[in-house]
Amino acid sequence: EKIFYNISDVVERKIPQSNVTVDMSYSGGYGDFANLKTRLNLSPITINNGFTPEPKEGKWEDIPLALFPNYGVIATTYIRPDPQRSFAYVNLAQIDTNLLRLGIVAGKKEPAGKVGRPGPGVVPQDLISGNKLVAAFDGGFQYRDGEYGMIVDGFTYLPLKNDLGTVVGYKNGVVKIIRYNGQDLGNNVAFVRQNCPILVENGQLTVDSPLNKKLWGRTLTTSILTWRTGLGVTPEGNLIFAVGNNLTPETLGAALIAAGATNAIQLDINPFWVRFNIFDSLGNGQYKSYPLTKRLTDGSKSYLTGYAKDFFYLYKNN
Repeated sequence: EKIFYNISDVVERKIPQSNVTVDMSYSGGYGDFANLKTRLNLSPITINNGFTPEPKEGKWEDIPLALFPNYGVIATTYIRPDPQRSFAYVNLAQIDTNLLRLGIVAGKKEPAGKVGRPGPGVVPQDLISGNKLVAAFDGGFQYRDGEYGMIVDGFTYLPLKNDLGTVVGYKNGVVKIIRYNGQDLGNNVAFVRQNCPILVENGQLTVDSPLNKKLWGRTLTTSILTWRTGLGVTPEGNLIFAVGNNLTPETLGAALIAAGATNAIQLDINPFWVRFNIFDSLGNGQYKSYPLTKRLTDGSKSYLTGYAKDFFYLYKNN
């Protein structure tokens, strides 16, 4: 796997990028923040990558949603965090956790089907039929890639492990990303999901070097270049989702920090597994759905009918 992706990276580096056009756009179209209320931080992202910025690079755009005609609740942009790879693009989504809640579903097979604890693998039906679903995106690794902990509504799919990046969701909508070491997570925990060592902690990258021997995706180093996703929390408590090609944990973390995340973890990796779908309500439990960027696999059908792997979902708060 490492050899395949790194050879692909070498090939891409030899292609003159002036001859390459990358469609970074969202198929559902963009809205205008000038006419919306929003709690999101719309300050342009500046990152010192040494490249001439593209026209929309680092500039937040609204993803319009029928459920929120007067509010901007998800903003998106893209940046290039790797100064050695002008072709390594990271799409970002900034998410308002005041108006949107985060949930998670265990997959029918992963991460705990192999130990006799399969999950439902679908967005809860009451959210679908109630026209509250807004988005869904990939969760963590498979069982074989670390046996990382997962708890939902008090049910333990896999026990928690120490010294891992851990997403903790509370019933009041608060989301925290922490380094778990057995501490009390407090009351009213809705879910917990672990994946890999913590990626960003207190605004600092925690990936020590390319010789880091912690598991970042079926490789003993951090040097594999592949599609990666990550989830971060801002000081205001909002979420940042990141997805991009030809990334190492370092460049994924750099993108999350640039977008405002102070704590973050890596989620799933590799081209087919990285996903983020917007669901725009049409009423009567029906939705139109688009991937965050045309570069991503469309996971909408799987999220609504049954998926083998765990995933997060966003829904309207009340």
